[in-house]
Order: sequence, then structure tokens, then C-alpha cells
Amino acid sequence: MPPRRQLTGVVLVVVAALLAAGCGTGGKASGHADQQNGEKLFKQQCGGCHTLAAAGTNGTVGPNLDDAFAADRAQGFKEDTFQNVVLDQIREPSAPMPKNLVTGQDAQDVAAYVAAVAGTGQAAKPPSQLGNDGKTIFQSECASCHTLAAANATGTVGPNLDQLKPSEAIVKHQVEVGGGVMPAFKGTLTDAQIAAVAKFVSSSAGK
Repeated sequence: MPPRRQLTGVVLVVVAALLAAGCGTGGKASGHADQQNGEKLFKQQCGGCHTLAAAGTNGTVGPNLDDAFAADRAQGFKEDTFQNVVLDQIREPSAPMPKNLVTGQDAQDVAAYVAAVAGTGQAAKPPSQLGNDGKTIFQSECASCHTLAAANATGTVGPNLDQLKPSEAIVKHQVEVGGGVMPAFKGTLTDAQIAAVAKFVSSSAGK
């Protein structure tokens, strides 16, 4: 195990990286966490701003979490160290990340999930495994950036879809070509999946 002095220095580097726009809720890491719930919440609340290969997210507003943790993981630091770092960033983040995006057990779950997968090289499940349910696709791929009540999504990176109420054709085009910080999903999602999510958004927005 690395000497305490080295460990402190490296953890401070990780903290500094995450403070650039971190994802993290403070307090001591819990050994009882639901990583499946953590993955879902990460995609909904954090993925629009952070890159994390295991979650299939490519956000660039905040730091790349794989890059932030990979070197320290390679040196043998334990997951509970990473978990506590993430928890601290959820509690006391740096702008523009709002404070306490998730709280309580949800925060523990997100921290445990990020600590388990960040910097491991683990790949996300391919979008083909999402099937053709528009709501499921939206919650996995879009909810971290957009607000849409029908999907329990409260993202603020992209437009509020309940307010915008876009037509099916507009949603389909936007999903295909992207724009601004939004990636193009043509080639990532199938045509059937794009049509399904467009139909879901257009029929649900503002209702």
C-alpha cells in the first residue's frame, strides 16, 4: 500500500480534478449501497456533465471521471477512498454543479457506483439492449440533460422539454444530429429507437 504521504497527495489531486465540476455527497462512505440504483441516478443526474464509460455518458461540462480515477486505481487505492471523495463532491461541489443533486442513501448509491466503475475501462451496455421503449431510452440517454416530468427527469443542461413541447419530427431530427453540447445519436441508437424516443417525448411533454 502506498505510504500515507503519497496517498494524501494523490487523493488531493483527485479532489482537485473533481472540484473542477465534480459529482459527488459528503460523509463517510457506507458499505451498504445499491449500485444499480446508483447507476440509474448517475445517468439521470450526472451523466450530462461527466464522462464515465461504464455508464455510457460523454458529458464534458465536468471532469472525465475515468481519467480522474484511473491512475490512482492503478496504484492500488481502495474503492472506499474513491467513494468518500465522490461523496464529498456531492456535498460541497464546485460551480456550476448544484449542491446535493442526490442526498441520503441515493448519494451513497451514486458514490458506490462511481467508485466501483470509474477508471476500470468497463464499457457500458450497448444501446441495443435498451430495446425500443421510448421512455426507457429517454431515461438512459437523455434524462441527465433534460427535464421531462413523464420520465421523472430533471436535467438542466439542455432545454426543459415540458416547456418546449417539441413535435415528433423536431425531436427525431434533434436526436439524430445533436447540437451544442448534445451529441448526435444517429448510429448510436437504431432508427427504431430514435423513432420511439421521439414519439415518447412529443406525446408526453407538458402533460
